[in-house]
Amino acid sequence: MIVILKHGVTDEKRDQLINWFKTQGLGVDVSKGEFQTILGLIGDVLSLDTDMIESLDIVQATRRVTEPFKRCNRKFQPDDTVISVAGASLGGGNFAFIAGPSSIESEEQIVQVAEAVKAAGGDIFTGGSISAKTASHNLQKKNLLEIDRLKLAKKETGMPVAKELISVEDIPKYEDVDILIIGERNMCNYPLLAAAGDTDKTIILKRSVSATLEELLMSAEYIMAGGNKNIILCERGLRTFSSETKTTFDISAIPLLKEMSHLPVIADVSRSTGLNRLVRPVSLAACAAGADGLMIDVHNDPSGAVRNGGQAISTEAFGTLAKDICRLREALGK
Repeated sequence: MIVILKHGVTDEKRDQLINWFKTQGLGVDVSKGEFQTILGLIGDVLSLDTDMIESLDIVQATRRVTEPFKRCNRKFQPDDTVISVAGASLGGGNFAFIAGPSSIESEEQIVQVAEAVKAAGGDIFTGGSISAKTASHNLQKKNLLEIDRLKLAKKETGMPVAKELISVEDIPKYEDVDILIIGERNMCNYPLLAAAGDTDKTIILKRSVSATLEELLMSAEYIMAGGNKNIILCERGLRTFSSETKTTFDISAIPLLKEMSHLPVIADVSRSTGLNRLVRPVSLAACAAGADGLMIDVHNDPSGAVRNGGQAISTEAFGTLAKDICRLREALGK
């Protein structure tokens, strides 16, 4: 349930009402906009007398929220959430490029790509990949090496860095990583989601290849229940009968998620299609659909990449695409 307060309500009266709701065993999320304040009630609200609540002089209206996700629901918070990380912002009209190589091959290479990404207008640097094809005994060692090289790129360029999180036990090793990525395989890894909720790091939550939008938002809800509201939703593509692309990119998910939730929504265009020739058109489409950012695999030599070269675009192509995206956003009035 949400309780919409009248404009101009004093903090004292608002807090009195919040405290009363808490005595009823309810959690209360406060969303304070420019013209109205909304109290989102979490818990068993069926016994509440809505007529009595609406009769209060500070209450404008009450609304039942039927969806199972509450905290990330736009009904709870009509205004877009804006997430800022070391100077990069997403949501509320802010747009960010999250780019870097899936194939991290050397310190020299990672710095070279990071400098090119930043020069082209990149906002957040990412890199490395976690694959089911990687042997389990090599995965941990490979991941830690990639984190060290991302930290070097961060030091050289000043860009915040994002890296996929593998397990709860690894969280302390991500101290210098600005954004934790929960990949599509871990969207329903509830211990990992709970641990992400206990951190103060920004989380990129990717949609599983078989998940509905509601299931994605329920995973975001699980993180937010732990106290972390810094979540970016990511459309990653669905597994369908089509074999022409790695997955089928769901362009409609972007405007639908923005209707359903106040959280920023980005598109992972490289990993969803798996084809570098599709990165440009899908990026433009995602931007036109309202995405708050793009994740793009950028490599200094895609044809010579150790892995995933077929989904990566060159640093030069990224520079051209970034300019075209800026022109498109300007044409759309964003």
